[in-house]
Amino acid sequence: MIPFVREFSFEYGRSDRVSPLIRRVVANNPGPFTFTGTGTYIVGRDQPGAGVAVIDPGPLDDAHLKALLAAVEGQTVSHVLVTHTHRDHAPLARPFAEAVGGAPVLAARPPLRTTHASSALDEDDDETFVPDVILTGGERITGDGWMLEALATPGHASNHMAFVLTEENALFSGDHVMGWSTTVVAPPDGDMTDYMASLDAVIARNFDTLWPTHGAPVTEPAPFLAAYRAHRLEREAQVLARLRAGDRTIAEMVPVLYAAVDSRLWPAASLSVWAHLNALVRDGRVVAQPQPSLQAVYRIL
Repeated sequence: MIPFVREFSFEYGRSDRVSPLIRRVVANNPGPFTFTGTGTYIVGRDQPGAGVAVIDPGPLDDAHLKALLAAVEGQTVSHVLVTHTHRDHAPLARPFAEAVGGAPVLAARPPLRTTHASSALDEDDDETFVPDVILTGGERITGDGWMLEALATPGHASNHMAFVLTEENALFSGDHVMGWSTTVVAPPDGDMTDYMASLDAVIARNFDTLWPTHGAPVTEPAPFLAAYRAHRLEREAQVLARLRAGDRTIAEMVPVLYAAVDSRLWPAASLSVWAHLNALVRDGRVVAQPQPSLQAVYRIL
């Protein structure tokens, strides 16, 4: 069982100091894929004149923009960082950066292909988003008493970038790892092979704290990440078991694999099963006719 963390103290629009170098402001955009809403992080000393970085400004929302501007009033925003281009993370980046005097916006290169093959998810890309600086991973962004390292974590999105706060051995994990739920990996932009490799890379870093964009922090990352990884491997085994039992399509598998889940979420679950099947086809363990898709016919080798 994954030791999910779902309870935390917050109020929409309020700036909360959550660690010596981190403040959080939560946007009022709750939903099935955003939990309580987008948590925007402000990195740096909470003092007049201090230089700070802002991570994941969030959706286009006037109230959230005003709350962020109030939180950094009297300070200098030196960088605006975006974990990925989904519309609950990226759209406010440019308006916020302009409002604070033109801080540069940093992110991985936006994807060239459509993010999702289904309307089941409310996580489409902000197609207007263009960063000032393209990150590839490994870059170090220095500020007023803090340093952030870009850590490439593709999987949930092909352009997902997490950020390491060196001074606190903490990771701003975006949607790569969340404390309240497992992460959606939805093809064609989401990729399960990439996701598992990224998850292993995060595990290897032995962080003290994970700060997801949605929900509470993960303060005991090692057992949490081990359970997160085991869950993915268990789901893969369940998909293979359904193929051995005679299922040939995703539509046949989902009602069995997700019998305990609200059927309204089955379209999203179908995308997750597709992601697992894509990985299995790539590994040569499963074949798809005519090719891997939501409607394909699958057969175990």
